[in-house]
Amino acid sequence: MISELRDFNIGEDKVEQLNFLLYGPIGAGKSSVINTIKTIFEERLYVNYLAAEGSTSQTIYYKKCEVGNSKDGFLPFTFNDIMGVEKGNQCGVHTDDIISTLKGHVKEGYQFNPNSPLTELNLYYRKNPSMSDRIHCLVYVIPADRLSMIDEDTIQKMQRVREEAKRMDLPHVIFMTRVDVACPITKKDLRSVYKSKKINKKMEECSVALGVQKSCIFPVKNYHEEKDIKEDINCLMLDALTKIVHWADDYVVKYSSKLSSSEL
Repeated sequence: MISELRDFNIGEDKVEQLNFLLYGPIGAGKSSVINTIKTIFEERLYVNYLAAEGSTSQTIYYKKCEVGNSKDGFLPFTFNDIMGVEKGNQCGVHTDDIISTLKGHVKEGYQFNPNSPLTELNLYYRKNPSMSDRIHCLVYVIPADRLSMIDEDTIQKMQRVREEAKRMDLPHVIFMTRVDVACPITKKDLRSVYKSKKINKKMEECSVALGVQKSCIFPVKNYHEEKDIKEDINCLMLDALTKIVHWADDYVVKYSSKLSSSEL
């Protein structure tokens, strides 16, 4: 799987990288997902990217994260990290900013303001985004062990973003993190994750809460306290990545011929 992703060729010549947006509640593990992906492809434990658990979002700027290719340069896809979603109107990333990001209007370096979304007057607003500027797949990051603790307001915000992604015909999936914490059996043997009744139930709960079909929900484990690279962790993430890379590429190929943002 890793060789396929290293050598992946995007189906549209004008698009050099597939863009994935990581979106979810604070503490879900969005930055840790990036750490894990970089660890897999750069073949060393990667902890340089800010990742922390807490009651406030650690990400305040819009940042695109490229992943190094051991052969040369970078992989043909990027993972974009944003402020986490929280309940209330004055906390967490503004829903309008997420939607603007999906459409390619938000430039890297933009500082999120929960009280005031990006407007056309802002220097970080891109008026005429190309397909290369857009997000090609929305990735919800949801913690399996804390799903029941996510408040209704946060769920509704994520549902609104999903409705916009659906309107855009944009691929949207769930990376369900912390599966080892949610299930003791899975913690002992990560390879048993798809056999776990508890994890299966969590996947069903995710599907109902966010309206994402179960086949688009991927249980994964991030690198956290590990001292060495683990094949079991890599395999789960690589399986998920292989699928979403192809889906994102399908989206790019299908819609690259569209000439105006109003058509997407």
